[in-house]
Amino acid sequence: MTPTSDAVIIGAGPAGLACAATMRATGLNVAVLEKADSVGAVWRHHYDRLHLHTDRNHSALPDMAMPPDYPTYPSRGQMVAYLESYAERFNIQPIFSVEVARIRRDGALWRAETARGAFTAPIVVVASGIACSPYRPSWPGEENYRGATIHSSEYRNPAPYAGKRVLVVGFGNSGGEIALDLADAGVDVALAVRSPVQVLPRDLLGFPILSWAILYRRLPARFVDIINAPILRLAVGNIESLGLRRAAKGPRQMVDEDGRIPLIDIGTLAKIRDGSIKIRGGIDRFVSDGVVFTGGTSEKFDVIILATGFRPDLRKLLPEVDGVFDRHGMPRVTGRPTEAPGLYFCGQITSPTGQLREIGIEALRIADSAKAYVRKSSPHFSAR
Repeated sequence: MTPTSDAVIIGAGPAGLACAATMRATGLNVAVLEKADSVGAVWRHHYDRLHLHTDRNHSALPDMAMPPDYPTYPSRGQMVAYLESYAERFNIQPIFSVEVARIRRDGALWRAETARGAFTAPIVVVASGIACSPYRPSWPGEENYRGATIHSSEYRNPAPYAGKRVLVVGFGNSGGEIALDLADAGVDVALAVRSPVQVLPRDLLGFPILSWAILYRRLPARFVDIINAPILRLAVGNIESLGLRRAAKGPRQMVDEDGRIPLIDIGTLAKIRDGSIKIRGGIDRFVSDGVVFTGGTSEKFDVIILATGFRPDLRKLLPEVDGVFDRHGMPRVTGRPTEAPGLYFCGQITSPTGQLREIGIEALRIADSAKAYVRKSSPHFSAR
């Protein structure tokens, strides 16, 4: 089976749906391949209390605002419902339960190979997201640890952890919110924080923090961090007194240069201040009943939750394509033409102005570029 479309889109999450809608609006015929059995599969498996860290007005996909009765920061369930409605409104009908094993060049076309056959098109868009490959660091002694170790992607709610001592590893947004979730439920929880950090308030001077990031988006990162530093210190407070180290790089530089998102505080700092969440250093090694921290102190923990992020290596998906990936297997550019003609990535690079907002911008840009490419290089696939 070798269905042929103008474009094959890999993934039916926000990026895949946005690309499908914008490309179809230009007249292109697209096939959306999704390895799960529903749209927004990753969102369906996030932890229960998750809300967007970006506000509703800056998180909608192209040509469809989020419902006006949604709160400023929609919940996980509301985001899933929005994605379902988006697919329905634009008549996007993904082919579900189809996992793409490899994408390769086949003459003038791209060939997405699956267990159900190959799907070919002059355009292929990888929109599989950055939350599909959990990163699990390793430490000496892990094999001797008798407790449970899970990745944050496996965490749902605090119910299974009642009466247990839990260590959350990592001070990103997942780590901070999971620790908060556990503390709110009365669970004995600590955060292992290895590196210096930056913390942002979710709202600043009555406006979502994302609004400020968008306002300053055209200014150099270092300059933005310098002018924002005094008010952010006032808003966040002295994190050093809580046992945290403030990073030398400002929040914008961290995102632009390192791809690290600062913690957007929704209550975690208050729980650290009142002692409900303890701060510990990095892990040196595991022991049978807990860990030894880098300072040499040891503590017992029943469960360790690794909020250590995701590291998708897309070279496995496109093993024969050169020049489009960095040394970690992440695309060098996203939302724009790559060095491989007809190959695009959408939503695969962290953005300081909000991932969902950037996905919408990238999808519109990809649609225009893809239409021009199809018309120029494949007249027999001309846009309808």
